[in-house]
Amino acid sequence: MFTPLRNKIQQQLVVKTPSLLALPSRFLPFSVQQKCLNSIVSCVFKEAIEDGDLEFLQHKWLKVTINDLNLSWYLSFENNHIIIKQNAPQTDVSFSATVNDLILVAGRKEDPDTLFFQRRLSIEGDTELGLEVKNLMDNIEFEQLPSLAEKTLAHFSSFVKTGLALNTEDLSTKKVVA
Repeated sequence: MFTPLRNKIQQQLVVKTPSLLALPSRFLPFSVQQKCLNSIVSCVFKEAIEDGDLEFLQHKWLKVTINDLNLSWYLSFENNHIIIKQNAPQTDVSFSATVNDLILVAGRKEDPDTLFFQRRLSIEGDTELGLEVKNLMDNIEFEQLPSLAEKTLAHFSSFVKTGLALNTEDLSTKKVVA
């Protein structure tokens, strides 16, 4: 009985939340973004840092952009630490996508290659460096995250995947009126 209403709410939340977050995200000071992002990235890539798997990013800059939130960061690697800056001297490779697509990739609900070929994930610049970044992301073991973070990511990415699927179904069932 309530399933169609619940589905509509979920679809609307997934589709409309990014545009609602775009304005406030512009006013979030970079220092706060940097601190939060550094904490998350350091946790996610802890094992890769310890194993020296991020050395390919030394003296290189990766630009990550969340298109619908108008947010961008530059990441590099120095002295066994991930560096996050608002600007960089150059961009060696850039990755950009919507927040929903990045959540799907993080939660392993979508493959980066699939999104790339669907033109939902843009990768520009040094192809070899881009492949190394993509392979690093593919090899992340989210089981190493704190249990709450792992469960939250799994639940949230499933919620987004279902909401986007409902939106696609909704669009495919609408009739065009001439």
